[in-house]
Amino acid sequence: MAAKIAMGKKVPNFKIPSSNGETFSLSDLKGKKVVLYFYPKDSTPGCTTEGIEFNELLSQFKKQNAVVYGISRDSLKSHDKFICKYDFKFDLLSDEEEEVCQIFDVIKEKNMYGKKVMGIERSTFVIDEDQKLVGEFRKIKAQGHAAEILKFIKDL
Repeated sequence: MAAKIAMGKKVPNFKIPSSNGETFSLSDLKGKKVVLYFYPKDSTPGCTTEGIEFNELLSQFKKQNAVVYGISRDSLKSHDKFICKYDFKFDLLSDEEEEVCQIFDVIKEKNMYGKKVMGIERSTFVIDEDQKLVGEFRKIKAQGHAAEILKFIKDL
């Protein structure tokens, strides 16, 4: 298992399937701020709220030279349905093997209906133009989170 990335350190490059049909590679985004938000599951209430809010603020993120990507363990097929249902204008990344989840240490034990399960802890990471980790947000509430991240980026 990879060591957790420390604030201010360069994020290692990773490649992961993207809903746009291509392979996402972090190194391709050098020179842009990157928002990676990890969410538990497509089309669930909190994840839908979070996705809609990021989508609504997308043009403001772009004005800050920032791109937004959602990541979950869902398949690309599931992502495609989620994107179509809510008309998301950004790509979702599929981490079925949990490789990127491990890099960012977002797989945590959760309590679902009294049963312990391992799942994605809702988390967001901001990576600067030099691909260094400059923002780490964990155990977040979906509602209002996209605006919080936008403010964080504006204040960088």
